Amino acid sequence: MPEHNRHLAAPPGLAPGPGYSHVVTGSGRMVFVSGQVALDEQGNLVGGGDIAAQSEQVFSNLSRALEAAGAGFDQVVKLNYYLTDIGGLAAVRAVRDRYLATERPASTLVEVKGLFRPECLIEVEAVAIVPE
Repeated sequence: MPEHNRHLAAPPGLAPGPGYSHVVTGSGRMVFVSGQVALDEQGNLVGGGDIAAQSEQVFSNLSRALEAAGAGFDQVVKLNYYLTDIGGLAAVRAVRDRYLATERPASTLVEVKGLFRPECLIEVEAVAIVPE
């Protein structure tokens, strides 16, 4: 993890989070990535009713967006997840773990009734801090 970001997975008095840090601090240029869903570059849904396939596309989209801003997953300090069915969490984590470094960003996960398109099962937004 870049030296300019500091991860606190379990600050005193807080239980360790499974796959996330409770606190991440850093200094540098902030990068905010809008929520990404499983749409390809033509706007077509990838993965139909398959949460794992949709997660692959979402993290691929996040990677492209971060790269366009001069950032990478090793500089992500916060991820917000929106799932229409929390039962798909294990599949999402499996995909996430291939993209993220050992140090995990701070995270929020919310089960929602629906996303902007009913066939979308997951949306993820990211915040990164990159050196100036």
